[in-house]
Amino acid sequence: MTSELCDYARAQQIAPSAPRAFNNYARSVKMSLLNKRKKPEPKQAGGLPELDRKVLEVIKSKKEMAIWTRDLKTETNLTDAAINKCIKNLLNSSHIKEVVHVQQKGRKHYIAAEFEPSKEITGGSWYVNGDLDTTFIDELKNLCLKIIRKLKVATADGVYDFFKANRLTNTECTSQQVSEILRSMVLDNMIIDVKSTGLGEYHSIPVGQVCYRCPPGDLNKGPKTGALVSIPCGICPRIRECTPDGLISPTTCVYYTKWLDF
Repeated sequence: MTSELCDYARAQQIAPSAPRAFNNYARSVKMSLLNKRKKPEPKQAGGLPELDRKVLEVIKSKKEMAIWTRDLKTETNLTDAAINKCIKNLLNSSHIKEVVHVQQKGRKHYIAAEFEPSKEITGGSWYVNGDLDTTFIDELKNLCLKIIRKLKVATADGVYDFFKANRLTNTECTSQQVSEILRSMVLDNMIIDVKSTGLGEYHSIPVGQVCYRCPPGDLNKGPKTGALVSIPCGICPRIRECTPDGLISPTTCVYYTKWLDF
């Protein structure tokens, strides 16, 4: 029996008939024993408890891809309670941060503080905190449409250069963003994509390069001018295959017929 236990047993025997000082003494011996029985969680280099360090190492190994809590539990073989405690500790100490996965918003993902989440996680530049930034997208679409109307015809690089030269937005945009916006505008029938013929309005654009213009009948061009400028032959991607007696010809072209009727 240790000296503390002997002292505690002795104090318990004499406590009922002893003065208050002996009771205080017994209480202090008991607290000493309880404190010695507590085994603090061992700490490793860096001051983190062992389990926290283990969880942090797994999260760091995922780099910019982050990790879901369920996968974290599987890889560490820890219980839910242990995982939640470690995550709370690591968040409070700023070793990790929570990120929103655009395709799995109901699942909590974590990433080491020194990494930024990948585009697969954030959704890229079109997303803010996991939500599609529709305001920014609509702003870019309207600006691109105005630029194309002004230039009559333009490549993606031409539209981007116009953005840069005139600083049209408060938010910085990239050439990749402009290209993506133009492609979405084509799908929305706001503009059309054509290949340059190198003639007329296309004289400054290499033959065959994809460029963009407003569709025939765009109201902001005016009816008369729009009809003449947007002759189907000038924007037809199959114009090189078009011959008077061929499979593709002006006599069988429905777009050319509609343009004549206009």
